Amino acid sequence: MSAKLGIPCSLLQLILVVGALAAVASAAPRPDSPPVYGAPPPTYKQPGMPFEFAYAVKDPYSGNDYAHAQTSDGHVTSGSYSVALPDGRTEIVEFTADHDNGYVANIAYEGEASYPAPAPSYHPAPSYHAPAPSYPPPTSYPPPPPHPHQ
Repeated sequence: MSAKLGIPCSLLQLILVVGALAAVASAAPRPDSPPVYGAPPPTYKQPGMPFEFAYAVKDPYSGNDYAHAQTSDGHVTSGSYSVALPDGRTEIVEFTADHDNGYVANIAYEGEASYPAPAPSYHPAPSYHAPAPSYPPPTSYPPPPPHPHQ
């Protein structure tokens, strides 16, 4: 028996053991509670998906002339694109890209660069004439008389 509390030691030990078991039981997840989810670990290398596409634009009015074609088997992507440059040449780029070698391009140019003289700019003649003044000419006054104290 405990001398200070007046409770037998075995009863005090029983209360402490039951309290500790209750604390442990309340800390354990219950089977009917929803599971706790965390953020998934990041993935950096996604498996590739095969694809293929191509397009071209040729508009003589605006001067746009370009094309692009590309294919992939899921591992290696390859293709080409071309564009008409302002100097008259066509730039053609053929490329391959994968996770081992990166982007590898072969660039070629077709045609000769030419730099024509600039065309004269348009300066239209004015289509109006300056209006004549509509106010009367200034009147002339005689010179003032000399000052008397000079």
